[in-house]
Amino acid sequence: MLSLIASFLLLAACGEKTPEPVPAAPEISFACTEMALDPQGGETKVRVKATAAWTVATDGQDWFALASPEQIFKGESLLKVSAQPNLGGNAREGELRFTSGEHTATLVVRQEPCSFVPEGYRMVWQDEFSGASSELATKWRFEDWAPGRVNHELQRYTPDDRRTSYVEDGALHIVARKDGKQVISARMNTRGSWLYGYMEAAIWLPEGKGTWPAFWMMPDDMSRGWPACGEIDILEEVGVHADYTSSSIHCQAYNHVKGTQKTAERLTAGAESGYHVYGLEWTADYIRTYVDGKKLLEFKNDQAGNDDTWPFNKKFFITLNLAWGGDWGGMSGVDESALPCTMRVDYVRVYQK
Repeated sequence: MLSLIASFLLLAACGEKTPEPVPAAPEISFACTEMALDPQGGETKVRVKATAAWTVATDGQDWFALASPEQIFKGESLLKVSAQPNLGGNAREGELRFTSGEHTATLVVRQEPCSFVPEGYRMVWQDEFSGASSELATKWRFEDWAPGRVNHELQRYTPDDRRTSYVEDGALHIVARKDGKQVISARMNTRGSWLYGYMEAAIWLPEGKGTWPAFWMMPDDMSRGWPACGEIDILEEVGVHADYTSSSIHCQAYNHVKGTQKTAERLTAGAESGYHVYGLEWTADYIRTYVDGKKLLEFKNDQAGNDDTWPFNKKFFITLNLAWGGDWGGMSGVDESALPCTMRVDYVRVYQK
């Protein structure tokens, strides 16, 4: 009897199948927990280790892209990511997404904004346009002007009007649009004013024949009238000459009426398709303007003590506006099919020593 039981157990044992080993889950690791991309753009690398093959893709945002193959093989490799310069006012984040069969992994990519502020300056005023549109009037005063008041411009400036100035997606929108038979837009001035400093704004220019956006400064004291009072144009552009951004100064001795204004112009590729940073460094000795950190215009104080050549020794306020037509914006006519058109401003900041 015992021998029969032993035989049965032996047969049962022989009939059992050994379980198949469970394959190990594919693993992937990175040399960093977050991939920091250069604010100025370009290519960044990260070392990757994998126990199996993985595919990689971005999350679809267009400011960064893969600069190496989409396949990561078993072992150690370098992953390359290219990025555009971050010319907005805030850091931005994205994801790299990895897949191996049913398994997934992610790596965060982050890019801080470019900084072009000269050494020694600290921020004394800013508008990040992060609040409600109704808050604009706390920092800005709006012009209420009929068409033709200056430069034969065609638009009517409407005061604190949500059709022509509003905040959306963290940016100021200044819009030129048709309103019946007229074109309306906005011209807004800071309530504060400053003597010397570094002024900067990130701006996305509008498109269209007839547009004339500007970021500029005028003095509180205009008792001598224009141009003797002085004017600092940090940024101007006209849609008929798209993407060519210019800076100018005007005073009694140097102004566009006489054809003696001091002006510099440069092609800023993509000025009408994305943000660029426009800056002014203004001291007792010189005025310098910049586009994306590169100097555009320099005008030096001749130290003659003459207001006709250097009236830039008093407080100036900042103006943002979008004109339509006029002597320069409409020099080749206007195309109303471009309306409505929008000038976007990510931020305006003022720094002083």
